[in-house]
Amino acid sequence: MIQQNSLRFVIVPVTNLAQNCSIIWCSETNVGAVIDPGGNVDKIIKKIDVYKPIIEKILVTHGHFDHAGHVAELSTRLNIPIEGPNINDSFLIETIAEHSNMVDNFQYRSFFPNRWLEDGDTVTIGNQILNVMHCPGHTPGHVVFFHDKSKLAFVGDVIFAGSIGRTDFPRGNQLDLINSIVTKLLPLGDDVTFIPGHGPFSTFGQERQTNPYISDQKIGMFSSS
Repeated sequence: MIQQNSLRFVIVPVTNLAQNCSIIWCSETNVGAVIDPGGNVDKIIKKIDVYKPIIEKILVTHGHFDHAGHVAELSTRLNIPIEGPNINDSFLIETIAEHSNMVDNFQYRSFFPNRWLEDGDTVTIGNQILNVMHCPGHTPGHVVFFHDKSKLAFVGDVIFAGSIGRTDFPRGNQLDLINSIVTKLLPLGDDVTFIPGHGPFSTFGQERQTNPYISDQKIGMFSSS
């Protein structure tokens, strides 16, 4: 378990793609949420039972099956609402069951969120407020959740340590992805830690220095070309 300011979180790798499902909760109220329960619901629930946050909702960054495949299952089992992603990912969610058993042995179900999210929205976790940023590119409806007090961002598959999200999936767009990172995420500050959908944490400052896709040097070359 990691605590940054008034937000606590623990990472649960799920599916054969080791997607970083996050269980987050407010240290003041113990109220929490699960971000991107893509699979392995029993594993997620066991981790919830260890730390005992009061899970009141599911947050979804985007509609790919490794992030959203078990959203419906967890929502049903815990009787909790779903918030996110942006409605532009509805086409992925509607067809999510088609991906069952393509990568692992888990059965996926489509779902209809209780709330589609827009750029500039906020979501509440107990006393904590997460800002919502619509960051298309990897998928057209991808959103990022940012907790300003903790300088912590849950970025899904927008950016990784040393890389960025793939854009060769349906309706992916690399220019949109780069624009999302450069205009929305990097301005949040070099000291912001981000939790990506796969792999280790990093900071936006580190990626500005070393990421071959969106470093200051790379973006400077792109802007001057």
